[in-house]
Amino acid sequence: MRKLVLSSLILGSAFQIAVAQGSLQQNFGSGANAFTIDFVTIGNPNNTADSNSWVSSIGSVPYVFSIGKYEINQDAINKANALGGLGITLFDLGRFNMGGNGASRPATGLSFYEGAKFVNFLNSSTENQVAYKFDINGNFQPWSSSDAGFDPLNPARNKLAKYFIPTKDEWYKSAFGSPNGTWYDYATGSNTAPIPVPSGTLDNTAVYGAQTAPADVDKAGGLSKWGTMGQSGNVWEWTESAYDGLNDSPNEIGYVMGGLWQNDEAVKMSVNNRSEPRMNDQGDYFGFRVATSVPEPSSLSLLALGGVLVAVSRRKRA
Repeated sequence: MRKLVLSSLILGSAFQIAVAQGSLQQNFGSGANAFTIDFVTIGNPNNTADSNSWVSSIGSVPYVFSIGKYEINQDAINKANALGGLGITLFDLGRFNMGGNGASRPATGLSFYEGAKFVNFLNSSTENQVAYKFDINGNFQPWSSSDAGFDPLNPARNKLAKYFIPTKDEWYKSAFGSPNGTWYDYATGSNTAPIPVPSGTLDNTAVYGAQTAPADVDKAGGLSKWGTMGQSGNVWEWTESAYDGLNDSPNEIGYVMGGLWQNDEAVKMSVNNRSEPRMNDQGDYFGFRVATSVPEPSSLSLLALGGVLVAVSRRKRA
């Protein structure tokens, strides 16, 4: 028994290290409507904030989390719509001669609230607590102190939820930060403006510079130091933050960051730029990416222990 426990702890530690340093693909939906989301783990909790951006301090996150490697694509929205009856409408990239629609094209034309409905579907379909509260009329509401999972530091998000839209700090850290705590001006791990491209994955490139269309989400430029793609350029992305930072009013939550394919100047994608809050605006160029919580170390050890017990049980049967 002692050897079994020791093995489980070793496996738990190894699994924890793998999650903290790598990426994870998670599955959603079912049958013909199955889809996946690739997540990149953002470690270095309690990191020092960036004090050289458009605000005095931004980007410090006190916990480990994961964020989508790519922007959410049209395939994921269409399949979630089919399964959950979400009623999310997308901007027609084909109608306006913007490269056409396709499974890997970024989902655009989304309000923050539509993104919240998609995230709630990810949670409810995997038997997790939904992240965002809507009243019986479908209106977005902050959580209240009487709700289980209420977080006074962020009333917009239920703290028991597994999937959510990243806050400005989570988004910013993923885009401009790095595992060693160094900050960069662009979400390509560089202080030099990225090379504008219509599509591709070369280092220090981004989809901007008056391009005629966004690129597929997995061809949206070079990676950040954490391994995310397209946080500079391609489409503006929603964040779960109010302009005043309080997240306590349904009419103030959500503004966009990151720039888009039609930006003609690199500075519009840099650490020194963001857009004013748009709330319920279904901007033609607005998309988003999803973030997720990372299990506590104790949970990871229990998961590994469960795997060991299953393996031992199978060996006994054999």
